Amino acid sequence: MLSVLNDIRRPSAGRTLLLGVVASAVLTGLVWLLGHRLHGIRLLPDQGASWYYWKLPEPTAWTRASAWLGYAAHQLAAWGLIYYAQTRVRRYTGGLHRVNVVALAVNFGFIVLHTLQTHLFYDGLAQDVSIFSSQGSVVLLLVVVLLMENGRRGLFAGRPAPISTEVVGFARKYHGYLFSWAAIFTFWYHPMENTSGHLIGFFYMFLLLLQGSLFMTRAHTNRWWTATLELLVAVHGTLVAVMNSGPGGMWPMFLFGFLGIFVITQMHGLGLSRATRWVLAAVYAGAVLVVYGARGSGRIDEIVRIPAIEYLLVAVLAVLFWLGLRTARLFGGGGPGNAGGDT
Repeated sequence: MLSVLNDIRRPSAGRTLLLGVVASAVLTGLVWLLGHRLHGIRLLPDQGASWYYWKLPEPTAWTRASAWLGYAAHQLAAWGLIYYAQTRVRRYTGGLHRVNVVALAVNFGFIVLHTLQTHLFYDGLAQDVSIFSSQGSVVLLLVVVLLMENGRRGLFAGRPAPISTEVVGFARKYHGYLFSWAAIFTFWYHPMENTSGHLIGFFYMFLLLLQGSLFMTRAHTNRWWTATLELLVAVHGTLVAVMNSGPGGMWPMFLFGFLGIFVITQMHGLGLSRATRWVLAAVYAGAVLVVYGARGSGRIDEIVRIPAIEYLLVAVLAVLFWLGLRTARLFGGGGPGNAGGDT
């Protein structure tokens, strides 16, 4: 009876998710509004694709420390909450656990802190690490999702790849730590500028932080919500490509590359009928023909680059995880300890 009463009193995770999406949009609007104060900051000329433009020409110890200490505190707090949830909570519910409320408050607090840090010191982690580290962290997150969902939705048209259940179980158990790092590292990598690309990226990061705050709730595993998070990278990548290089640029590589992964893999985990999936695949193929009929068929190979990279990385990660688990068993007398559930 007491457990039933506790569930009734507990705030709904689904409603919190909806409110969190709205709050993410509001926070993105505030980033846009406050970002006008940063327009007078002097930056170096753009130096190409490997150059991150939004960093101070002459960083100081204070500008560097403000970003790294803020990131480190945010990261350690998030990992501590994940560990607490895995070892103390252990069960999924329809309502929020107290640790979820704490996680939401912690992430909101660090969003406010990063905003203040940007306006006082400006620099993010980009001053000291490559632009490819930020992009790569998000790619790694997406690849691990493909791996750990292999058993539920398969990897190719609903058919699972030959990845051991031990490897998938390991990814499911510890993915929260990796995903937390990918989101928080990327969040602190950028100063809170209000360019269109930054705003789209920050909205996506806010949604990932929201998802990371809802561990051990059914909202966290809602297949439509998680598929939406996977698909949003197509929106982000396409829009940023159009903004950077115009209509004649590489935007179809991002749009059709990520949508290709949706058609090959992600839509097969949504419970759609076979007819619906065939229609979606036909619409995708038709859109490719229309776009490359105008751009020239000689460039159509670009749409396979992103899927090829992601599926190759799934195979590489599966092998690395398998080797790591075997090594741990060989030298430790067993695999990684049971952390009490995944997040």
